[in-house]
Amino acid sequence: MPTIEQARAWYVDSDPVHDFDHVLRVYRMAERLAEAEGADVDIVRAAALLHDAEGATPGHESRADHHHASAEFAAQVLTSEGWDAGRIAAVQHCIRAHRYRGTEKPESLEAKILFDADKLDVLGAIGVARVIGYATLAGTPWYEPPSRQFLETGKEVEGEAHSAYHEHLFKLRKVRERMFTVTARAIAEERLKYLDEFFERLIDEWNGKR
Repeated sequence: MPTIEQARAWYVDSDPVHDFDHVLRVYRMAERLAEAEGADVDIVRAAALLHDAEGATPGHESRADHHHASAEFAAQVLTSEGWDAGRIAAVQHCIRAHRYRGTEKPESLEAKILFDADKLDVLGAIGVARVIGYATLAGTPWYEPPSRQFLETGKEVEGEAHSAYHEHLFKLRKVRERMFTVTARAIAEERLKYLDEFFERLIDEWNGKR
C-alpha cells in the first residue's frame, strides 16, 4: 500500500488547486465514504493517493488526459509493491473514471466513491477557496454578472469572462446530482447550501449592498 509520505513526492510540482492538500482531503473523504458504504478501503485509499499523480495541473499538456496518465503511473507503483493484476485494474478504473468530464463512468463501488470524494472537494468552504483560487490562477474575475445567453446555454457571449461565479453556476451547482452514493449526496447538500450562501453574500458585497 502506498504511504502518504511516498505519495507526497508525486505532487511536488502541483498547483495550489490540485496540490497534495487536495489529495489528502480526497483521501480522508474517500476513507469516510468507503467505511459508510462498505467498499474495499485499500483500493479506495490507493486510488485516492494516485488519482492526480500525473499531469493534473491546469495548463499542463496532458491535463485533459491526466486520469489516463495517472492510471498508468498507478499500475507502475502498485506492480512494484506486489499488488495482483485484478486489484491494480480496480484501482486504475477508479482513477480513469474520477474525472467530471471524462468518458469512462464509475462502475465499481470504489470508483463511485473516489468520484464522489473528489467532487465533494469543490463544494463547501474548500470549494469557495478552490474556485476563487482557480479564477485567480487563470486571471479571470471572482465575479462578473453572467449574460442571459450564459444563463440559458452555459456559453459566454463574446468578451464575457468565465468568472468564479460562472463556474459555480456552470459546474459546482450541478455536482451533487452527478454523485453516486447516499453518504456523499447528504454531505454535498449541506456543502452546496454553504456555497450558494457565499456567492449570494459575495454579490451583495460586490455591489455595495452589505
